[in-house]
Amino acid sequence: MQLAIVVGHAVSTAKHISLVGWKLMLVQPLTSDGQGDGDPVLAIDRLGAGIGDRVIISNDGAGARELVGARNSPVRWLILGLCEDVG
Repeated sequence: MQLAIVVGHAVSTAKHISLVGWKLMLVQPLTSDGQGDGDPVLAIDRLGAGIGDRVIISNDGAGARELVGARNSPVRWLILGLCEDVG
């Protein structure tokens, strides 16, 4: 698990069947001091995260594929939670 900030979203006219119904959010992973940690990644979301929200993400691809119900899904990152306050 890692803290991240939502920096955008993706829109697709065609996507893998396992991702239908999921929002695709572009999130920037953060270090413990709040700095960017590498490149932004695409994460699935059903919690209602919006641009600027701090979120908890996971790169457990097997868990994400189980969540979407498809072993052959290309999903790797998912938003696990929304952060109200980081302090």
